[in-house]
Amino acid sequence: MKRDHSRPLGVPDVGPLGSDSRRQAPEFIGALVRRLFKALMSRAGEPPIEFALASGQVVYAPAARPVGRVVFDDVGVLWDVVRSPELAFGDAYSAGRVHVEGELTEVLYHLFRSSERAGAERAKRSLFGTTPQPRRNSLDGSRENIQHHYDLGNDFYALWLDERMVYTCAYYTDPAMSLEQAQVAKLEHVSRKLELRPGMEVVEAGCGWGALALHMARVHGVNVRAFNISSEQIAFAREQAERQGLAGQVEFIQDDYRNITGEYDAFVSVGMLEHVGVENYPTLGSVIARSLKTHGRALLHSVGRSRPQPPNAWLERRIFPGSYPPSLREMMAILEPYRFNVTDVENLRLHYAKTLLAWLERFEGKVDGIRARYGESFVRAWRLYLAGCSAAFRASSIQLYQLVFTHPDDNRVPMTRAHLYDGTAPLPWRGF
Repeated sequence: MKRDHSRPLGVPDVGPLGSDSRRQAPEFIGALVRRLFKALMSRAGEPPIEFALASGQVVYAPAARPVGRVVFDDVGVLWDVVRSPELAFGDAYSAGRVHVEGELTEVLYHLFRSSERAGAERAKRSLFGTTPQPRRNSLDGSRENIQHHYDLGNDFYALWLDERMVYTCAYYTDPAMSLEQAQVAKLEHVSRKLELRPGMEVVEAGCGWGALALHMARVHGVNVRAFNISSEQIAFAREQAERQGLAGQVEFIQDDYRNITGEYDAFVSVGMLEHVGVENYPTLGSVIARSLKTHGRALLHSVGRSRPQPPNAWLERRIFPGSYPPSLREMMAILEPYRFNVTDVENLRLHYAKTLLAWLERFEGKVDGIRARYGESFVRAWRLYLAGCSAAFRASSIQLYQLVFTHPDDNRVPMTRAHLYDGTAPLPWRGF
């Protein structure tokens, strides 16, 4: 089911923030709101950003030289941000009631970096101690959440993704790489970590538009069953498999990861774990345990956190409903019950910061057409999402983890990482 585009993603479900009565609030109320906002900025680590009202009145002036300026249309918007910092700020920016003077990504980076230094959990909550609760990821809920984001239309994503439609972190082995080159490098990096050999059977949970499955089949000669619940993505992936002559090697299945059956030489999931929800980690662990052969390899690739904390309320509500970036400790809840051995952990957060900047640049290059189809609020929401996520990775507010793991009784594992970088076959330890 395609989502209704009559209300573009990023537009609040309610009317405009800030009522006429609040815009015309008595001065003593305005003074109180400004005081509360200053207290909020103190909790956020006193970022080097000036905040002001459209009237010109400064409501927060940093001690350090400001890197940019944020302007609120009125006291009503300011009050909404005090009550719900992440959700209200994102909604007001999308609605054109918050304006950023200066480079958006740089301003957001300094905001996130200050919050991290101060303890991000404090800055995420309103002064009244409340945060919106994320949505759950039941079988039906997961389908609705995925449709909200991924079924916007393949033609939309094709405007600004690379030619293979890879919508996950690229891997820049050389800073001068194009986005296309870096995405191929990521596909190969994942494939090498899985130690793929011709004829292997691979299962992929959450396959996007199919780029990894097709790469593994074409380059490494494996057979892949790839699961995804997005109808738009599955249709594109199947078309690509036919076009590339790989339909006999790759089967794209429109179904939930919980329904994976069979046994495989490799299990891989790139960019799905963020949408699983910690309450479903035991289920995912059981799926991997029953699917992975004795000497199989498994890889999980996910946006994460350096420590557990609530997701960004605006991103979870407006962009990625049901999303939750886990910490490494939380990810281990998937593996520990089955005594999986973790053989490799890598953090690619700076690669994702660079990937998002590349996407943002391409998005801006097509912005007139996107605006004509979806409207200005949609454009502003997605600009904030792409710029904000790049800034958050750079500020270390969020991470990008790749975990490789095996069954506990598998001693046929590489002794070094040489195979990841020189392309040679890994030499397993045979001393036991």
